[in-house]
Amino acid sequence: MTSSTAPTARAAARRTPRILILGGGYVGLYTAIRLRKQLGRKDAAIVVVDPRSYMTYQPFLPEAAAGSIEPRHVVASHRRELRGSTVINGRVTAIQHGKRAVQVTPSVGEAYWVRYDHLVVSLGSVARTLPIPGLAEVGMGFKQVEEAFALRNQVLGLLDEASSVWDPEVRKRMLTFTFVGGGFAGIEALGEIEDMARSATKDFDSIDRDDLRFVLIEATPRILPELGEELGGYALEQLRNRGIELKLSTFLNSCVDGHVVLSTGEEYDCDTIVWTAGVKANPVLQQSDLPLDKMGRVTCDAHLRVVDEEGNVVEGAWAAGDCAAVPDLAKGDGAFCAPTAQHAVRQSKHLGDNIVRDIAGQETTPYVHANLGTVASLGLGKGVAQIFGVKLRGPLAWFMHRTYHLWAMPTLERKVRIVLDWTTALLFRREPVALGGVQTPRAEFVAAAAPAPSRDDVPQPPELSATH
Repeated sequence: MTSSTAPTARAAARRTPRILILGGGYVGLYTAIRLRKQLGRKDAAIVVVDPRSYMTYQPFLPEAAAGSIEPRHVVASHRRELRGSTVINGRVTAIQHGKRAVQVTPSVGEAYWVRYDHLVVSLGSVARTLPIPGLAEVGMGFKQVEEAFALRNQVLGLLDEASSVWDPEVRKRMLTFTFVGGGFAGIEALGEIEDMARSATKDFDSIDRDDLRFVLIEATPRILPELGEELGGYALEQLRNRGIELKLSTFLNSCVDGHVVLSTGEEYDCDTIVWTAGVKANPVLQQSDLPLDKMGRVTCDAHLRVVDEEGNVVEGAWAAGDCAAVPDLAKGDGAFCAPTAQHAVRQSKHLGDNIVRDIAGQETTPYVHANLGTVASLGLGKGVAQIFGVKLRGPLAWFMHRTYHLWAMPTLERKVRIVLDWTTALLFRREPVALGGVQTPRAEFVAAAAPAPSRDDVPQPPELSATH
């Protein structure tokens, strides 16, 4: 590494090649693990750059938000799992592959450049937002464990607050929850949170299940399009039977200060707006000299090597996952691999093997993977799935959803912890407790340190009338 403010010409070749992995998500973590299993420290130096010190397994975020899984159990520590590799916590802010250098900006201190011999671009994706008035101020994402934990606290916290509010309009606003986006992330988050919230009303004397209002806004006429029309229609019917309002072929026009305005003209007030309407490739790729497609993804061949517009291989550059346009050889006809955890996990292992082959001077192999199926949870004990062409519904589909993602979760320790969470949930109810104070941990201390009010300022209750 160097602390210079701009990259210079590449230094003389190192005795030990450095493999720089940008992003510590599915692809970054699994690729680093695969490489280290086959390459000793003398064979290669492996460096992983990510703003966070852990990988989040996103398919389990809905269950973490609902309290079925401990939030800490859906993440894997980089430093624990990547022993023998170097972990740098910072944001990638520029990539100059022509000079074999990447700029990293830590949370504290100045940016610096890291040099490499092989580059793995696995920066993943970010939420694809739209310039909707009010969205940036009141909306919530659902891609990180912090967001899942915050959503859980907000929903349960609003139940607590609404139970002690007299104004019916304020209560109605507090107990209305809006989800935007009918893909996997939106439907699974909605299903789990709705399940949890309605179950939590059992502990309230002043709130009934029917007092809660859940609204899904989807721009297309369907939900879960990856599952096909039949299973998507089944999921639609199940959600409607649970009292969830589904606004299909509808756009969110505005949500300033929580006042929701839809393209149909409908308006209502809401304190919780969750945005899950798609993703896009990490925008930092625009600050690079790597070839990109029209969607901002790094262009690749089936060997997971970066290629230019003419198909020429860019030496020393590799990519996979959501930020890479990887040809899907199983489908053909110019299709690209979908941005799913299934592809990311398998691509990363294949990528690690290909880099080892390349370093050894051997031929790399193309990535080919036929989709095993698709699974989705609709809440506790509810789901839809299509596996090897077989369509499943209800508890069996939900069980297959859990089974697949448990298998894909990295490390044996995390698998065991998740199974223990599920086992405990079979014996006891989920704990519907809001820990909203974690977002403002100093509030109580600041209040205690404030000057005490004068006795003259103590408010007095009104005088009782004769009718009382």
